[in-house]
Amino acid sequence: MTNAPTNPIVEATDPVAALPIIKGLDHEIGLLPAFANRHGLITGATGTGKTVTLQRIAERLSRAGVPVFMADVKGDLTGMSMPGAESPKFRERCERLGVPVPRFAACPVALWDVFGQRGHPLRATISDMGPLLLARMMGLNDTQTGVLQLVFRVADDGGLLLLDTKDLRAMLIHVAENAESLRTQYGNVSSASVGAIQRSLLSLDEQGGDQFFGEPMLELDDLLRTDDRGRGVVNILAADRLLQAPRLYATFLLWLLSELFEQLPEVGDLDQPLLVFFFDEAHLLFDGAAPALVEKIEQVVRLIRSKGVGVYFVTQNPLDVPESVLGQLGNRVQHALRAFTPRDQKAVRVAAETLRANPAFDATVAITELGVGEALVSFLDEQGRPTPVERGFVLPPASRIGPLTEAERVQILAASALAGKYEAAVDRESAYERLRQRAGGGPTAAPQSTQSTQSTQAESWSDRLFDRGNGGASAGASAGASLGAGASVAASVATSLIGAVARSAVRTIGSQIGREIVRGVLGGILGGNLGGGGRRRR
Repeated sequence: MTNAPTNPIVEATDPVAALPIIKGLDHEIGLLPAFANRHGLITGATGTGKTVTLQRIAERLSRAGVPVFMADVKGDLTGMSMPGAESPKFRERCERLGVPVPRFAACPVALWDVFGQRGHPLRATISDMGPLLLARMMGLNDTQTGVLQLVFRVADDGGLLLLDTKDLRAMLIHVAENAESLRTQYGNVSSASVGAIQRSLLSLDEQGGDQFFGEPMLELDDLLRTDDRGRGVVNILAADRLLQAPRLYATFLLWLLSELFEQLPEVGDLDQPLLVFFFDEAHLLFDGAAPALVEKIEQVVRLIRSKGVGVYFVTQNPLDVPESVLGQLGNRVQHALRAFTPRDQKAVRVAAETLRANPAFDATVAITELGVGEALVSFLDEQGRPTPVERGFVLPPASRIGPLTEAERVQILAASALAGKYEAAVDRESAYERLRQRAGGGPTAAPQSTQSTQSTQAESWSDRLFDRGNGGASAGASAGASLGAGASVAASVATSLIGAVARSAVRTIGSQIGREIVRGVLGGILGGNLGGGGRRRR
């Protein structure tokens, strides 16, 4: 693994020992790393302490050498990259819990941002996302999804790469213009459906899709790193802006989860996971999801355990997670719920019933009585069985509770081992350029800005629409500039660009050989119904 930058150190812990998370009545309650890949659930009403619980679990996993991925929906978790600090309130809490003030220490952290502004840009290609997830991201109906699948198939059969949104827009125009000639082989193409997809694509661009789709694409090894002291890197995705587009947020995290499932090998039961993935605001994943998609999510959650990945859903209400998925979650932390409405009362009953009963107290009553930072917890024991539910307080983290300052963020990004690798976008020849050449526009240079459209003298409707869609290639370039203007950074960027272009060329050659490999794990589970192969990493 690539080493991460060194942060203030903390002594190593035994990865086999339980990781203390909760202070019970007379003992600490810990999460066993060997069963951390059996997934988990963190629930509770707003303001009851879920974020600190998440931070404490991530911090202990990192110290045990387990990399973590989490979305920071409020901006509070970036403080994990800095040591905590003692305050009267902090000391008072430690005294009340009967625990010593921890030795403050930071975690090794990598900052990510789909928009490339507050972290390393995080990209995927259109082809990699695939038609199923892309249709969900754009809110397409069944008919429109079918047309989108057809477009992907035509692109695959024609050897046309779909890397960014302008490539998909060009393919939609190409299919619409050639609907008659394509009908025999691929079926009818509704112009109304093509128009609806174009409008949805425009809306997706306005939400930031033009910045998310493109290359260089995320390499999953960069999420599975440890630092030079063996601590797992905590990957933090800036999600406060991303959450303003809930469907984009949920589909992006689902795509990332499916990538992990697809690319990681089977490893069986390990002493500790390869990665723990926290899915915050989990209700967004299931809101409006078709039953077939929920079924496939449940399959991925169930099967990804053998790939060494633990998935933890974080949400306010246990009813937000379907029962088929809820049954896969072995480790539970339940914060307070407020039973003011019939649905709230039902949520309290469901939460209590899914915890292993403890004769010492009534979990249904306790859930409504819990204070801030207090929780009911049931982790798996050495035999993989849920322990009887216990009541306790979340132990204070050793890293900072609260966000980074902008100066600290810039410093961490500049010192990152990934600095310069993803900042500059790469726009190689793909469907847009190939189709423009066929339409008589001649060879085109890579677009230079997401804010401008390329002027043209071409007379055809195709050329005019191609030009209208020409954008989104260099998002994140300005983020690279914020990392510093020194020669070492410039050399790093140049080296990374050369590597990215070389990897892209290799993927292009590979795509000419294996275009019928099914795209994405969700496509693989659904079989050949997604329309087209075209292996994502071309």
